[in-house]
Amino acid sequence: MKISGAELLVKALRREKVDILFGFPGGVVIPLFDALYAEPRIHVVLTRHEQGAVHAADGYARSTGKTGVCIATSGPGATNTITGLATANFDSVPLVCFTGQVPSSMIGNDAFQEADTVGLSRPVTKHNYLVTDRRDLSRIIKEAFTLASTGKPGPVLIDLPKDIFLGLEEYDYPDQVTIRGYNPVITGHPGQIKKAAAALRKAKQPLFYIGGGINIAGASDIFRRIVEKTGVPTVTSLMGIGVLPRKNKENLGMLGMHGTYVANMAVTNCDLLFAIGARFDDRATGDLAKFAPHARIIHIDIDPAAIARNVPVEIPIVGDADNILKSLYPHLKAVDIKNWLRQIEDWKIEHPLDSDHEGKRLTPQGVIQAINRVFPEAIITTEVGQNQMWAALYYDFKHPRTFLTSGGLGTMGYGFPAAIGAQIGNRNKKVIDIAGDGSIQMNIQELATAVIEELPVIVAILNNSYLGMVRQWQELFCDGRYSSTCLGQPNDYPDNYDEPGKDCPAYIPDFVKLAEAYNAIGLRVKNRSEVIPALEEAAKSTKKPVFIDFLIEKEANVWPMVPPGAGINEMIFSKEDLK
Repeated sequence: MKISGAELLVKALRREKVDILFGFPGGVVIPLFDALYAEPRIHVVLTRHEQGAVHAADGYARSTGKTGVCIATSGPGATNTITGLATANFDSVPLVCFTGQVPSSMIGNDAFQEADTVGLSRPVTKHNYLVTDRRDLSRIIKEAFTLASTGKPGPVLIDLPKDIFLGLEEYDYPDQVTIRGYNPVITGHPGQIKKAAAALRKAKQPLFYIGGGINIAGASDIFRRIVEKTGVPTVTSLMGIGVLPRKNKENLGMLGMHGTYVANMAVTNCDLLFAIGARFDDRATGDLAKFAPHARIIHIDIDPAAIARNVPVEIPIVGDADNILKSLYPHLKAVDIKNWLRQIEDWKIEHPLDSDHEGKRLTPQGVIQAINRVFPEAIITTEVGQNQMWAALYYDFKHPRTFLTSGGLGTMGYGFPAAIGAQIGNRNKKVIDIAGDGSIQMNIQELATAVIEELPVIVAILNNSYLGMVRQWQELFCDGRYSSTCLGQPNDYPDNYDEPGKDCPAYIPDFVKLAEAYNAIGLRVKNRSEVIPALEEAAKSTKKPVFIDFLIEKEANVWPMVPPGAGINEMIFSKEDLK
């Protein structure tokens, strides 16, 4: 029996065990949505923007380990996916995105809502396809799911002309495919693994550096066993948060531009840096000439192109982190590093993380610490900026796949739709988006999605009336000239206006009223005594999203900070340190 391309796609989704997808319909993809209408086992989440659909599929994928799926129509529907695809590509998130395209006969004729989706998405996807023959559709879908979820995961886009949806062919769908030239290395080289173990045993000041690759590989359990066996301290990238519990004594915290003092000093002084699934990106390394200057470097990564890209590596090991660490484990033993551990304890005491301030002032640290008290086992998503760094530094993450954030691309507007996807994938868990008042407005329309889906997502808005991270840089490096960063500045104020004043509008927007307009719950918190009661009130909601507008200190900064061009050991802890 012959079936249409749209019907085949739906059957393929079922074969790939997809039961949730995120999307927004349009003219070209009507046949696909019509086919989905007849398949009750696939729940279509109607987002309010295609970027929101991709971010939601991304949050679903990161939190569950499954492949996220999204759909957009042709033209602007497809172009609206680009930011979400780039976000997922940077952070190696498995996604399959289906986009509609004008009929094959019209491609290249500037037809209505035509866009070169393949050309636009090529730099921001692991792979992409334009389907030109209905007979190739089964193979291409199978290849897409294989590519997205194996090797170094990433987003794969399939662009589908309208005639492919309508074309009739006999049903077939392969159980597996062989992709020419695609054979990712999974197991590490035994000789290199033995070399790495020997180097670790001999080191006097060793340090593990873990990135998001451990989360992706599901290697947190074996890594925790290795840390327990060796006693070697660990620093994490932003994406590696959650692999070790934050309060584990070997966990020194995040390194880099806003890393902890002890993490950055340990990297600078170690004699062996054992990196696993990390990219050595510029926000983590600072000045490369000053990064780990005394260390031999071991680097495990499934992507051979990532090894030695930014730093020289003495012992490279290509393969899946989980497989390699399991092979490494028998070769390891406890390392005698008592003097090194004493030095690390001294650094912890010398500059601990800034604790919450006393008094009535509402601080971001205090809000996040309160979130941790009320919701100690939550999945946390973030937007990007100060809110992201405060969340990374102050929430007590205990498990992998519980910190979802845009690491490589730094995408404002990511956190809220990602929280929606995470909540749909984890109905029994509390999901909280820690947001800024600027970034939450990037995809705030998805509040309608959360309401319709009856998702009790909590959005904790750290509201300082600024684009906070840019304002912080302007304060430190532009002599306090707050150019276009105050979110409450009226048009009739002078150009050199640099802070909210008594004549400013109270709330732009009023997040409480905005939440209520969407039939969600809105709460406002102005002082410390209201924080816990507001969070406990939010916890009672089981079917409605909750926006909590925390009016924090307007000029609160993220400390410590590595100034641009400095080494990560050259941190500042206040504005006065720049003088």
